[in-house]
Amino acid sequence: MKEFELKYGCNPNQKPAKIFMHDGSDLPIEILCGRPGYINFLDAFNSWQLVKELKAALGLPAATSFKHVSPTSAAVGVKLSDTLKKAVFEDDIEGLDDSPLACAYARARGTDRMCSFGDWVALSEVCDVTTAKMIKREVSDGVIAPGYEPEALEILKSKRGGKYNIVKIDPDYVPAETEHKQVFGITFEQGRNNFRIDRELLSNVVTKNRELPESAVRDLIISLITLKYTQSNSVCYAVDGQAIGVGAGQQSRIHCTRLAGTKADTWFLRQHEKVLALPFREDIGRPDRDNVIDGYINKNEEDVCADGVWQRWFTRRPEPFTPEEMRAYLDTLDGVSLGSDAFFPFFDNIERAHKSGVKYVAEPGGSIRDDLVIECCDKYGMAMAFTGMRLFHH
Repeated sequence: MKEFELKYGCNPNQKPAKIFMHDGSDLPIEILCGRPGYINFLDAFNSWQLVKELKAALGLPAATSFKHVSPTSAAVGVKLSDTLKKAVFEDDIEGLDDSPLACAYARARGTDRMCSFGDWVALSEVCDVTTAKMIKREVSDGVIAPGYEPEALEILKSKRGGKYNIVKIDPDYVPAETEHKQVFGITFEQGRNNFRIDRELLSNVVTKNRELPESAVRDLIISLITLKYTQSNSVCYAVDGQAIGVGAGQQSRIHCTRLAGTKADTWFLRQHEKVLALPFREDIGRPDRDNVIDGYINKNEEDVCADGVWQRWFTRRPEPFTPEEMRAYLDTLDGVSLGSDAFFPFFDNIERAHKSGVKYVAEPGGSIRDDLVIECCDKYGMAMAFTGMRLFHH
């Protein structure tokens, strides 16, 4: 296939639209079902790069959930605890522990379920039946993978009335070293960001605590690779083989850190016994449960425990989750990793990170206030590595 005509571009008024190879060669994809759009393909090609790189760096199956050209999370195939399975609504999946790819997907899709509503999925491996069954029951726009087991493909083809977007990509495809884009009719050219993120990148530890256990190395690599494909400015919290909070596209780095930290806190608090025990009515679907859980934790648009409100969601009125209870729970956390796509200009980022259990940090360094950031890390016993490499993505 030389080119694929799209219904429209970013918006319905932007026509004509298509994808094609600039050199006239065949596209490295097959569209097995559906008709992906412009933004679908932006998500597909960015997300594929992320999972391919995660697998290469860590040797584990990887999955990511993308929305509007940034990951909501990314994860590798580490088994989930029973508590986490319940928190991410995957405790009923038979054979989950037997599929590392399904474990990676469960983590990636379950991290920030609100932001993953209507997502694009990328898988580093051939999609198996267990993973396909999990994808089928979520609200999702499409999936990209290097292949699909026959039964898994049939499961996915039945999604959305047979219109679910399924893309197969050639895993051996290597893009040109130079890339181009146009803005306002003007062509930009740059070399591709082929910078390799691995263990060696974390060798320059600048804090008094110089210990980076292998679990922290893994999580920092996940964080940094996730940031490499996240709209900048961006910050990413990671733990236990997955990104748990991504703050993307903010003009101020502290806002990135706060946003990602709030998402990380929500992920942790979903596993609290009070949240796991919420008495939902049986007719309340998964997306509504996600919204209500977020409201229960973050006290957003409405008090879901208020009289006249709780009856819409629960069989009985739940006890409120108090700020004191949440803070006490979060204060028990430790061992979280944090990556930043550019240097921290102020130590307030470290103060905020500490509130979410961050113990390990990776950032480029190079700020005139590096000494103050290091001093703040030392105050909390954190280990921080300067990578010397910025990871902006636009």
